[in-house]
Amino acid sequence: MKVNRLEAHDRLLYFKKDQQDIINQGASDCLTKNPLSLALQRRSPYVYIFAHPRTADNGVDKIMLWQPRLGKPEPQTNSYLFRATSNTDLLEICWILPPQELWDQYKKGNVTESDWVTWSIDQYINNKKGLAEAFPEDFPKEKIDMILIDIAREMEEEIKMKKLYSNPINEEYEN
Repeated sequence: MKVNRLEAHDRLLYFKKDQQDIINQGASDCLTKNPLSLALQRRSPYVYIFAHPRTADNGVDKIMLWQPRLGKPEPQTNSYLFRATSNTDLLEICWILPPQELWDQYKKGNVTESDWVTWSIDQYINNKKGLAEAFPEDFPKEKIDMILIDIAREMEEEIKMKKLYSNPINEEYEN
């Protein structure tokens, strides 16, 4: 079979742009629409966005799970970690780690080569402790725990208020 190089190159560029757009949209949605992320951003100058693909319930499709966090999680394969400045669209890549069985595909000279992935893999293999290290301005664990407890209380209170106001008995008193 003869491959048209220009067509293959165009498809590769489209694939890379499509993947980048998916990641950008997921991170943006996590920052601007996720209630926990919004609550964290009200209390912190930064938020981590941890993403990892999982197989959907149908056993075929992949879905990306996006989790806002205040603490840096342990590095793991098949995951992405970004650090965002709160209430902005500024993101810093902490790592991009594909599944281990795909690592060779990202090496220099391959069609799917990626400097960020290659760097992340190298750090994971040779400096996992450094990759997991918190930024100097990150909150200590005790403060993170206090913030999370405060957010949990706030969310619980919101649920109670919604239940209270959705009760039909209260409707006659609203007029």
